[in-house]
Amino acid sequence: MRRVAPLILLGFVAILSGVGWTYYVRLKQQAANAPAKPKRLAPGTSATFHGWTYSHTSSQKTVVTIHSDDFQELDGKDELTGVTLDIFNKEGDKYDHVKCAKAEFDVGKGILYSEGEVEITLNVPDNEEPNGRLMAITSSGVSVESKTGKSTTDRLATFRFDRGDGQAMGADYDPNTRELNLHSDVSMTWRGTDPGTIPMKIETAQLNYKERDGKVYLTPWSKLTRDTLMLNAGPATVTLQKGNLKMVDTTQAKGIDQRPGRNLEYGANQLFVEFNDSNQIQKITGVEQAHVVSKGDTSQTTITSDQVVMGFQTTESDSILQTAVAQGHSIMESKPVIKPGVDPADTRVLKSETIHTRMRPGGQEIEAVETDGPGAIEFIPNRAEQPHRWMNGDHIWMTYGPKNTIQSFRSIAVTTRTEKPKLKDAKEAPAPALTWSKNLVATFQPNSSQLASLDQTGDFRYEEGARHAKADRALLDQPNNIINLLGGARMWDGTGSADADKILMNQMTGDFTAEGHVTSTRVPDKKKDDSSGGGMLSEDEPLHARAKKMISKENNLDIRYEGDAVLWQGADRLEAETVEIDRDNNLLKAHGHVLSQLLDKTKDEGKTKDGAKPDPPPKTETKPSLRVFTIVRAPDLDYNDDTRLAHYSGGATLERPNMTVKGQDIHAFLRNDSNDSSLDHATADGHVEVHETATDRTRDAWSEHAEYYVDEDKVILEGGQPRFVDSTRGTTRGQKLTWYSSDNRLLVNGVAQEPVKSVLHHKAATTK
Repeated sequence: MRRVAPLILLGFVAILSGVGWTYYVRLKQQAANAPAKPKRLAPGTSATFHGWTYSHTSSQKTVVTIHSDDFQELDGKDELTGVTLDIFNKEGDKYDHVKCAKAEFDVGKGILYSEGEVEITLNVPDNEEPNGRLMAITSSGVSVESKTGKSTTDRLATFRFDRGDGQAMGADYDPNTRELNLHSDVSMTWRGTDPGTIPMKIETAQLNYKERDGKVYLTPWSKLTRDTLMLNAGPATVTLQKGNLKMVDTTQAKGIDQRPGRNLEYGANQLFVEFNDSNQIQKITGVEQAHVVSKGDTSQTTITSDQVVMGFQTTESDSILQTAVAQGHSIMESKPVIKPGVDPADTRVLKSETIHTRMRPGGQEIEAVETDGPGAIEFIPNRAEQPHRWMNGDHIWMTYGPKNTIQSFRSIAVTTRTEKPKLKDAKEAPAPALTWSKNLVATFQPNSSQLASLDQTGDFRYEEGARHAKADRALLDQPNNIINLLGGARMWDGTGSADADKILMNQMTGDFTAEGHVTSTRVPDKKKDDSSGGGMLSEDEPLHARAKKMISKENNLDIRYEGDAVLWQGADRLEAETVEIDRDNNLLKAHGHVLSQLLDKTKDEGKTKDGAKPDPPPKTETKPSLRVFTIVRAPDLDYNDDTRLAHYSGGATLERPNMTVKGQDIHAFLRNDSNDSSLDHATADGHVEVHETATDRTRDAWSEHAEYYVDEDKVILEGGQPRFVDSTRGTTRGQKLTWYSSDNRLLVNGVAQEPVKSVLHHKAATTK
């Protein structure tokens, strides 16, 4: 045993030595494999991390994820470098991606702040590639709430998206409400889907974008600019549809579109601008005090209405004005541009409840204007010598020529009014000219907008002071101031009337020409001296006439009848191919197959009521009757009412009861008594022949000169060896034969060379 104990002790020592060596070896090996000791943290730094990630979940859905390349906890704040922040929507299928180089994260407040540049990309799809370009906002000094994802900055923020870009001073975005607010000095450029389209620039003081509603609110003012178009307004609402600019709704708006050769201005208390998918204007609607002003090189057109709707034709790169519809108390005024040396056209004012305007291709000139219902158009002269015109109709159509000059217009159920300027030295302006018709078509002189003609059809009526007219149709030649009445034409005034198939009248002078089945009446002139009267131009009775043609001048003082003319006044009658009356000089002339019939009137015979139109008196045979007529036939007649002398020439025949006188010339002297055109006496010259028919005989006489006195029933024959033949008593010759028809006495006065032949008495003959 004593020998074993040392061995056991040595064994323990060996074991301890082996274990100690093994421990030493392992401890050395562990020391060699242990990581290096971390560096000492900077003062105030609690911890640092590399590749740090933070996530916040709710209802097993990720709400916020923050990732940082480097993380450092310092004085209660977390400093992040190489930061990305993803804020998911409620559905979890999209998120807003925030990226910045450096940020501070206050865990307690849950706010991530970056002093440097921050880029925020909105609505990034979680598990698919983005469709189109996403909206990205870039700014600095941005604060992001980690729990809500709301981002805020008061510095310059720029943004870009698939339809454009812009900037503002200060912005905030709430991903929960999907609202973006731009605080001030907002400027945005909006482009269409086609890169070639002209962009729209939107400017405002403040902008609120509600993504869920697709609405953008601009306050307190707004400005839209696109190429030549500029719109200034109050608050505005922009409606988006699938990311496209669809409509702008604004108030107190004033717009302008300036193009070469035309400026378009428009405005209203409320204005709606509609766009297509290419960011082009399709329609502009103005409500309340709406107006459109189109300024061209030659004219300015202004439309005012309760509402104006402008329709645009869109091309690949532009919007062109195509139509404009004004509704409610609509007024369209066109004024000429005054230029030196150019006579200005009239100012036109069209009024109606609804006015449609159609533009020519290119949108710079008007092509046509139309009213839906009743309308009124006024032509206001811009020259003192031009008339002032009005026209009312149940429906109005207007067409335009180049440079917005009116070319024509038409209307139905029409009334017109024309006021002419006062003539020089006139005491007052002429009476207005009024017309009525079922239809009207007006044409204008090319490139001037000056009225050229009016064509009125269907129950046309005309009135100008005392002057009246009517016809089936009326044509106005404005440059010459001529009215042509066609079909059932009639004119009348205080002096008389005229009816014909057609009448051509000068509006300025009142002169007219009537053709085709002409009939006329001239009433007595009561202003004449009461002592006047009688004769062929008596003022005591109406003068009636009919002919193929009538020409009246100088207010009916100078009248000419042509073609089978017949004039009658009471029982007096005149027929001829042509009759000319000069009342100013009291002259009457007739030519071609002249026949005059004058009644030997009693004191009260032949009077009719004023304006009456009796039938022409019948041609009277030369038989004894209670009414005695003097009938004269000749190629020509010249009558002077002052001298009461009617000169018949070219071979005349005078007929009295039982007596006929023929000669180359007959001078008939009418009685110089009021209300009497009876024959007083007559003379005949040149191959005179006298024929009388009595109960039991005939008498004939020949001479170169003869005189006939009605009251004495006396005939004097002189010149050319007068000869008298009584069918029962024989022949008598003498230098001068005086024959009393009533008692059958014949006086013969001879000369020395030719003794007297005989004197015949009714019962017996004696010789001197």
